[in-house]
Amino acid sequence: MPYVPIEWLREHVDAPADLSAEQLAADLVRVGLEEERIVPPAVTGPLVVGRVLTLESKKQSNGKVINYCRVDVGAYNDPPGTGKEPSDLPSRGIVCGAHNFDVGDSVVVSLPGAVLPGDFAISARKTYGHISDGMICSARELGIGEDHTGIIVLDQWLAEHDRAGEGIPAPGSDAILLLRLGEEVLEINVTPDRGYCFSMRGVAREYSHSTGARFTDPADAANPALYPAGVARSGEGGFPVVIAEDPAPIHGRPGADRYVARVVRGIDPAAPSPAWMRERLTAAGMRPISLAVDVTNYVMLDLGQPLHAFDLNKLCPPIVVRRAAAGEQLTFLDEVTRTLDAEDLVISDSAGGEGSRPLVLAGVFGGAAAEVDQSTTDVLIEAAHFDAVSVARSARRHRLPTESSKRNERGVDTALAPVAAQRAVDLLVEYGGAVADPVSTDIDRTSPMPPIVMRADAAERLTGVAYGAPRVIEILEMIGCTVRPAGADEQGRELLSVTAPTWRPDLVGPAHLAEEIARIDGYDNIPVIVPTAPAGTGLTLRQRARREVARALADAGLTQVLSYPFIGDVHDLLEIPQGDERRQAVRLANPLAEDAPWLRTCVLDSLVEAARRNVSRGLSGVAVFEVGSVTRPGGTVPAAIPGVERRPTDEEIEALEAGIPAQPTHVAAVLAGERERSGVLGQGRAWDWADALEVVRTVAAVLGLSLEAAAPPQPYAPWHPGRTAELRLPGERRGKQVQAGPVVAHAGELHPRVTRALGLPERSCAVEIDLEPMLDAVEAAGVLQVRAVSTFPPAKEDIALVVDEAVTARDVEEVVRQAAGDLAEEVRLFDVFRGPQLGQGRKSLAFSLVLRAPDRTLTAQETAAVRKRVVKRAAKRLGAELRA
Repeated sequence: MPYVPIEWLREHVDAPADLSAEQLAADLVRVGLEEERIVPPAVTGPLVVGRVLTLESKKQSNGKVINYCRVDVGAYNDPPGTGKEPSDLPSRGIVCGAHNFDVGDSVVVSLPGAVLPGDFAISARKTYGHISDGMICSARELGIGEDHTGIIVLDQWLAEHDRAGEGIPAPGSDAILLLRLGEEVLEINVTPDRGYCFSMRGVAREYSHSTGARFTDPADAANPALYPAGVARSGEGGFPVVIAEDPAPIHGRPGADRYVARVVRGIDPAAPSPAWMRERLTAAGMRPISLAVDVTNYVMLDLGQPLHAFDLNKLCPPIVVRRAAAGEQLTFLDEVTRTLDAEDLVISDSAGGEGSRPLVLAGVFGGAAAEVDQSTTDVLIEAAHFDAVSVARSARRHRLPTESSKRNERGVDTALAPVAAQRAVDLLVEYGGAVADPVSTDIDRTSPMPPIVMRADAAERLTGVAYGAPRVIEILEMIGCTVRPAGADEQGRELLSVTAPTWRPDLVGPAHLAEEIARIDGYDNIPVIVPTAPAGTGLTLRQRARREVARALADAGLTQVLSYPFIGDVHDLLEIPQGDERRQAVRLANPLAEDAPWLRTCVLDSLVEAARRNVSRGLSGVAVFEVGSVTRPGGTVPAAIPGVERRPTDEEIEALEAGIPAQPTHVAAVLAGERERSGVLGQGRAWDWADALEVVRTVAAVLGLSLEAAAPPQPYAPWHPGRTAELRLPGERRGKQVQAGPVVAHAGELHPRVTRALGLPERSCAVEIDLEPMLDAVEAAGVLQVRAVSTFPPAKEDIALVVDEAVTARDVEEVVRQAAGDLAEEVRLFDVFRGPQLGQGRKSLAFSLVLRAPDRTLTAQETAAVRKRVVKRAAKRLGAELRA
């Protein structure tokens, strides 16, 4: 995000002298530039001017020579005879290792309590046999330069910064004000459509729109105060440049449509960047390097036009702007050689043949072949306009989000290149002792901004604010548009022809202009009217059901999470077998992360990562769940994407819908570690398979459904083969045959290998529920099934049935429920018994029945009849016997 130093901003707009970063943020947010943060001053605490009174040099046993100084710091002095090391002079004792100063020099002293850049706190400490009650500072220690060979001597420092006439303040004066270290810097958040605000020029313009302050355009080539000689003409004698025909333009746009080249000769390689420029670059978050590089960075930050400087003596003309050859390689300034793509746009020269040697990934990052170094005296300045989409794709393809690419990919002013190049040339001539070639190269193939015809009341129609045509024209002209009358439409409404300025490539339609009108006039002026909700609307039955499921699981003690639906190799960790439909995942064309390019097919795919992360952070018990969509591409038919020149036909829409994979709603939960901790109130307990099963039953209960649980017919990853339940909706009876209901869930312990692979505690449990069939059942019923609470007393019966070992408890429970009918409020297995008295291969299953009628108190005869029916039906179907 761009930084906005207030002192720099004042150069382009009449900002108040007392403007604070907080007020600047408030002013900019009114025009849509949000505050990211306010960067505090680099130095806080007492930083003062000091005068060296005495200097005593001592050679240490390690050979190092240090100086013990008495320094006059004005009001911060220790009185004579006091202090940590008493002295006859009002002063402070400070140990210093630098040797570029002498008695009588004025220096910068940080006193105990000061904090320097890097969170370096100053305190009094004993060193080299003395107590150093402060520190005499160098430029690097204060964050205003790289020089650490000596400390700042103020008379020299002021002279180097063209401030010798200010005079040196008295000892004890505030050095933060003197060195201009106390200014806060505002960092702003710029939306992608407003790339012009990645410059001081753009921010100053927006501040002017917000406050009405007078704005001076730093790119106004007609302003003699800024450009006394104007902009160099383009013609014969300029450096030869060729923009090659683009064989594969992206979206029909060429890779480059303007290229300006300027030659500057005789730069003093030892010439430093001016101090004010270094200070501004540092405040804007960039590191000063050398004059030529600093100038290009400064102009980019000031005007918004990225520049590139080539060492002229390393170039072989002509320069050629072209697409890269597939597999072509380029060594960049970071000394990394990268393989280019055929879509990449490169700047090349003719070493070895015309356009044969790539030098720069255009608009993104420079190469090493023509790099400006410490011996460079002649440079070629490049200022160009590249296709924003091409630059954006190259920057992402090679993972090079540079300051240049951030601006180019958002769209740069097509008219700015010659002005920015001239500004850079003027700075190199002024501070580098250089001479500029009088002729520039300017290949201009840009197209003028097309006019936009809009209704004068377009903004009023969208916002409800009656701006009126004069106010609309005033605002549009304020932001740089050219506005002309365009007659009236068929209904007699006034039309305007609006041509956007070259720095606003985002303004391409009436809606964009209406947004600008609302923004500049003030979003606060748009009335807040809450629309009346029409009757008969609200949440659908399925939406209410999903919310009730989430609420019920949260009430049961689980924590709801939201995870990204993008996955990588998790199916291998979960041991999903090859050929399983859950491995048929949709791959994203442009994934957020290369190691997670697939869309999940189960919520558990991404939920296990959330559980693993929580366990790795030291949580002893994790119970998380998620309600979300999964993507199942089975049966999807790929469809061609229709163009945008017309509305798709019904057949094309139908084909597109057929090409959208199914996205059912699933619920998943992971239960790991301790459910209840051990303590004075009792023994702890870990989550187990029964808790996982209860999660499914909780979901079913809140939807008013009953589920049938059974062991899956074959192992089902990632669950433990012997500790997993498969749950189905009740089957439909057709004559004497019962058609099994659909499987809606699996619950139980995870396989031990899976828990080890995921880093989860042993015997962790998991649940995956396909909510769609259950929601279909709810929707078919028309309401969420809520059973009325009977006010009549219940009757209780316990029945123990002896069955063969192969008979499951679920089979017996189903028979019990069917025999009890509507009177069964609860059927619960409470005991399983095996013993020799039952016989070989036999077991006893004891069920507790709670019977209740909604309209009466059950009689003893009715409960006995239920018991009799249960025993009779169990004997007939399962060969069960009533246990004596």
